[in-house]
Amino acid sequence: MPGKVRVMQNAAATVQKRARDLREAQSTLEATITAAADGDTPPNPELLVEVAANDATAETWQRVQLARHPERPKTLDYIKRLCPEFMEVYGDRRFGEDAAIVGGLAEFEGRTVMVIGHQKGKNTKENIARNFGMPNPEGYRKALRLMQQAEKFGFPLICFIDTPGAYPGLESEERSVAQAIAENLLTLSQLRVPVISVVIGEGGSGGALAIGLADRILMLENSIYSVASPEASASILWRDATKAPIAAATMKITAPDLLRMGVIDEILPEPEGGAQLEPGQAGDTVKEAILRHLSEIEGKLVEPHGIDQMLAERYAKFRKMGEFQES
Repeated sequence: MPGKVRVMQNAAATVQKRARDLREAQSTLEATITAAADGDTPPNPELLVEVAANDATAETWQRVQLARHPERPKTLDYIKRLCPEFMEVYGDRRFGEDAAIVGGLAEFEGRTVMVIGHQKGKNTKENIARNFGMPNPEGYRKALRLMQQAEKFGFPLICFIDTPGAYPGLESEERSVAQAIAENLLTLSQLRVPVISVVIGEGGSGGALAIGLADRILMLENSIYSVASPEASASILWRDATKAPIAAATMKITAPDLLRMGVIDEILPEPEGGAQLEPGQAGDTVKEAILRHLSEIEGKLVEPHGIDQMLAERYAKFRKMGEFQES
């Protein structure tokens, strides 16, 4: 018992010391900023860099929270807003149905299109039914079937991305989820119809990329697109998931960051406070952007070798991602 008391006392002392250090650091930062603003003393560069980094981290994490907002419009909400007619297709014809991915034929601005998207739920019951938007292999194989149908009949493909990632469970691995994603990537790279993808919430890892290899990639202002979730990245880098906000800022997963790096083609503005506050306005913004980009691509297809040129540009778009220069 005495030993346990000493351990608790030591832990309490450590916490108190860290609290004092944090208060001192905060006071120093506030004093530095105030003095710099008043012009009394030159700012401390290291402290101001720290302040800027903290601000960037906070802003990024706010966008992450908005991207995950439970009331944020989902794929079926956008389909209802954009498409007066929609016929959903079910099953992969190999294993079964996966409600985490929806898709089917739709009418969009006077043309028939194929629509595919991740689907989350709006409450706990729906999320369980939709597996929280995390597809199993059969979901991606259903998407593959729809991609192939779109190519066969010449329908443009519109994809909505909103997933934390592919489902990482044992059953998913047993049914070869990695292979299913790889097959989708191969098919999309060669699909001879226009492909437009819109990140409407979370775009997590290969689970997002499986319907994201497109001629145009659009992102809503408060959506995210990343190689892994911030929590997973923090666990890998620091073995501490609580550092997820730092990981999010470091990975550059927001729309402005990705536009600067050439990963996406356009940022779609959201109503102030997020798309969940004005879903109709957000839907109209998405509709206008898809129509504009789709019309631009279709205009090029009437030219000689238009489809081959579209495929070449799609290949070049992804081939140049990740370029770097050695200093």
